[in-house]
Formats: sequence, structure tokens, C-alpha cells
Amino acid sequence: MDDTGIVIDPQLPKTDIIVLNNIIGDIREARASKASSGSETSSGVATPDESDEASSSGRSSASAGTRRGRRTPPESERLISDNGGQNELPAAASGDWDARHRAALESLEAMSDPKHADFEPTVFVSTDLRDLQLPKAVNHWLLQPYIRWAQGIVRTKTDVVMWTHLLIYFTTTIPSAAYLLLVHFSWTHGVLHFLMQLFYMPTYTLMMHQHIHQRGVLAKSWAWLDRSFPFVLDPLMGHTWNSYYYHHVKHHHVEGNGPGDLSSTIYFQRDNAWHFAQYVGRFYFLVWLDLPLYFMRKKKYELAARAAWSECFSYFAMYCLWRFLDSRAAFMVVILPFLLLRLAFMAGNWGQHAFVDWEDADSDYRSSITLIDVPSNRYCFNDGYHTSHHLNPLRHWRQHPVSFIKEKETYAREKALVFHGLDFNMITIKCLQKDYMYLAQRLVPLGDQVHMTMEERADMLRQHTRQFTKEDIARKFRTTS
Repeated sequence: MDDTGIVIDPQLPKTDIIVLNNIIGDIREARASKASSGSETSSGVATPDESDEASSSGRSSASAGTRRGRRTPPESERLISDNGGQNELPAAASGDWDARHRAALESLEAMSDPKHADFEPTVFVSTDLRDLQLPKAVNHWLLQPYIRWAQGIVRTKTDVVMWTHLLIYFTTTIPSAAYLLLVHFSWTHGVLHFLMQLFYMPTYTLMMHQHIHQRGVLAKSWAWLDRSFPFVLDPLMGHTWNSYYYHHVKHHHVEGNGPGDLSSTIYFQRDNAWHFAQYVGRFYFLVWLDLPLYFMRKKKYELAARAAWSECFSYFAMYCLWRFLDSRAAFMVVILPFLLLRLAFMAGNWGQHAFVDWEDADSDYRSSITLIDVPSNRYCFNDGYHTSHHLNPLRHWRQHPVSFIKEKETYAREKALVFHGLDFNMITIKCLQKDYMYLAQRLVPLGDQVHMTMEERADMLRQHTRQFTKEDIARKFRTTS
């Protein structure tokens, strides 16, 4: 941990390390400028311009407010280099807001640009390509040919990892499930299969998150596989057929955690365990009815019929596997993953929308959060950039860090919340524990947050978990669909 209180986990993707280093530089510059301005003012030598700049910290941010008070800290910010060591940023990138911002943005954009020398596709979720320490022969004769082959299959050249994971699922999940259901069941195999799926499910779900927003992840020539693999893999990963698309794309992103959102958190006190139980229970037992009724209220009758069919036919398929094949295998292969994923969906969404700012509750910046952490961003396709995703649901997952750096002044001005070192499930847990100091210590401060004490941060977060009454909703939301 450095003087900003931010810990940079070496397991973070390089993109996240760039983002955090950039913000750390902003925080140091903001604090140094305020300290300098305060000292000069107290000694009676501050100029009018300097006084104005110091007083503007209310609208200025860790990312913008002190950009004219340029000063170079004693040590350069650092990035992880290609060989896993440390590379110093240029001195200007450490002390000059514009240069630092430009350097971060150029690095992030280059990594996703196939025409740039620094382009880096994502091949494995567990490590960045440049950090792989492979024998030259393996890299030349195996890895590079695989990357070129996979780039001809996936829709976006960055997304080799999508094909990597499909191959993993085709060669492990499907054979294992088929053996348990059709050949022979043993509890040892069943438990091991479930544990394997438990490891796969987060990454698969966020791959499907990309799939449902982008209408696929594979190239057009592979459309037949792109359209068909979810029907095989979804039930094995806890999903009901197409329900994720109908609930998430056609409903959640339309309503945006507002009053008409069936999964909205605003009706609940987000640090209350009983409210959380009600929230999960409603989805668990009634989504099969609530979602079709939602579409019917919107006069989207075809979507209502499709959503109802998807849910009910999925339940029927699970029953058939239980009744006519092997109940034990059906439980371990499809039913237990289904029950677990439903809980994970609601626990995750609670964390994603736990903090809603009363000043502007209808704002995507103030009703969702950004996480810079390993589970969300390395293993789950930058799922931590939830605010960016709500601002543009069609944005490619590799573009979220780029967008964040481009718009960080807006994030600061809009009082957005950014955390590091914890995922959405931990947000949920810590809210339910009312452990706001823990959350405050992991806040990445932007704007006025830079100069807040830990107690002030904790109190701010506590205020953002308050339940909205019907009167609050009518007053604070532009629509009450």
C-alpha cells in the first residue's frame, strides 16, 4: 500500500494496473496542490489564481481539479513490463496531468488495436499474454499458430480467450456431464464435476454476457456454432435457455435499476439482511412469472411469451432429466448449478447497485459502481466496470478501461464510486455486515472524495444504501414505469 491507500494487486490485468497508476498520480497531484495552496495562503503569498484553483476542489477531482498545479512526485509511477519486471513511466507521466492522461490512454488503446505493435489479444483469463514464460519453440510452433487460428474464428481479434474457453468446455464439461447422465453416476465424479463447474461458471456467465449484448462472440462464418453452443452449455452452467438475454438485455438495461426494474435495489435497505432475503427470494421463486408479466405490461407480448416459454421449458427439461435418466446426476449436473447461479445473480446485482446517490438516483454514474479487482476484471471480462457498461451496454469488454480513462473527469464530477481489491459479492457481504469502514478503505477516491476522511467516506457510503420510499421514487426519478 502506498501513501494513497491504494493497493495494486500484481495479479490485476495490465489494463487495470495502468488505470490505478493513473488515478494514484491524480490523487497525489491533487493532495500536493491543496497542501501547497494552503501553505501559501496561510503565509499570505497565494496569488488570486492559486486561491481560485484551491477553492475549486469542490468541482475538481483527483482526475481533473488540480491539472494546472503541475508538480513531479519524488518517484515515478510504475507499470508491469513485458518480462514481469518494473518499467518506469516517463517523468512527465508521473507529474503532469495531461501527459499522464495521454500516456495511459495511448497504452490502453494500443493494447486493443490489432494494427499497433503493442497489440495484445487475450488468450487466457489467468494471465496476460506478455507475462507467459514459454519456451521459444512452444511459443513459435504452438501458441502463435493457435492465436492466428483462433483469431479467424472469434469475432474480435482481442477475443481469442472466447475460443479457448469454448474448447475447454467442449472437452471437459460436455463429456463429463454426458457420462454422468448417460453412462454411470458416482458421487465422487458428481462432486468433482460440480466443483469444476463452480470454477467455470463465473467466466462462462460473463462470456455469455458479452454474447447476449453483442449477439454473439464468433465470426459470421461460425454463426452456426455461435447460435447453438448456448443451448448445450447454458443448462450445464446453471442458466435457463435465453432467460439471461430477456431479463438482462430486454429488461434490466431498459429500466436501469429504476422503479420499473424487477431487480431494482432501490426498494430495499441495502445493508439489511432481511431485505436481501426478500430480494433474492422474489427472484428465486417468481421470476418465471414476474418477467412475462413485466413484458405484458409493456405490451411486448411476444417477449412475454418467449420469456415464459424459456423458463418453463427449462424447468421441464430439468424434471425430465431427474425423472427419466438419473435423479442424482440431474441434481449435480443441472439442478445444483441452476440453484447456485440464481443466488449468485442476485447477490452480484445487489452489490452492483448497492450504492445509489440520493442527489441524482436516476444517473448511471450514481446508481452503479466500478470495481478494479482480479475476480471481476481478470476472470470475468472486465465485469467490474459496471458503470461503463450501463453507460454503453454495447461497449466491448476490452474498451471499458479505455472509456474510464477518457471519461474520468466526468466520473469525478458526477461523484461516481470506484473501489479496488474486492468484487461485487464482497460488496454485498460488507454492506450486509454494515462494515462501511472496510468499504471506505477500498474506495478509489475521485473528485471531492480525495480530501474526505475515512469516516466521511464511510458515512457517504452508508447514506447511499438507504431505502427509497414511494414518495422518494416519485420525486427523484424521471419515470416510474
